[in-house]
Amino acid sequence: MNLLRVFDVVMVERNVTRAASRLAMSQPAVSNALRRLREAVGEDLLVPSSTGVAPTPHAEAIWPAVRQALTHLRDVFEPQAFDASRDERTFTLTMADATAAVLLPPLIGALQRERSRVDLRVEPLATRDPRPQLERGAADVAVGFFPDVARAVAASGGGGETVLDALYGCDYVCVMRRAHPLARDGALTLDAYCAADHARVSFAGRAHGFVDEALTRLGRTRRVALVVHHFSTALQVVRRTSLLCVLPRSYVQASGAASGLAVRDLPFDLMRIEVGLLWHRRHERDAGHAWLRRTVTQVARDVAHPLGAE
Repeated sequence: MNLLRVFDVVMVERNVTRAASRLAMSQPAVSNALRRLREAVGEDLLVPSSTGVAPTPHAEAIWPAVRQALTHLRDVFEPQAFDASRDERTFTLTMADATAAVLLPPLIGALQRERSRVDLRVEPLATRDPRPQLERGAADVAVGFFPDVARAVAASGGGGETVLDALYGCDYVCVMRRAHPLARDGALTLDAYCAADHARVSFAGRAHGFVDEALTRLGRTRRVALVVHHFSTALQVVRRTSLLCVLPRSYVQASGAASGLAVRDLPFDLMRIEVGLLWHRRHERDAGHAWLRRTVTQVARDVAHPLGAE
């Protein structure tokens, strides 16, 4: 059992040093456990790589069964009650920086008020479909806008391996520096929008974003002069240049930079952002994971409907 637990964590981290830290073991102890596991199965399961270790095809094949078995055994032997003020635990969340700017400050505030002993580790989101990341245990939950996943979950009737819980919605807006010439013209027109130069955020590496797809349907195009991976970078560029950028309204409000920006409604229809909490069904009976989901959901509802708002 101990060997399989080490194997599971190393498969997640793909690095012996990081796995040792997560397991509260020394690096030699983890290496020794992997050696004993290799002797037990009669072949290598992990081989050296440029960033740590990489799984063999056999390791990839048996890992899902190992994870499922470990989860079932933990449900049997570990207490199901979870008290965040008493139980130490680390959860890994993956989200884009725009979502993190909205949710993390109130989430950490809620944990501090609860005197929680829970630690959070936030990883950058690099895809619109983080289901493989959740499947291999690289994150406990993913928070963000996942339209393709939402369609797949709906098509499965909610019976798949992953669950997508709705958190809050917001719309996209166009932002520009307050001194931009277009900021003096009131409502933004489609012609003016398409004639301007733009910055685009593409953390998932998509060749064309939602905006470009919407413009294509109208038979229009725009010039994207800059593509960046982070919403925060785009915001700083827009504040100091004449580029326009489409950002979530909730992020613009949470960034603290709204005073230096002009915000305009888009002159065309664009899908609404529906931020959701994505998690793997194997955590369904995990009391700690359930606490995490409840806490994130409550914080998100407070963000969407702050006290005093209608």
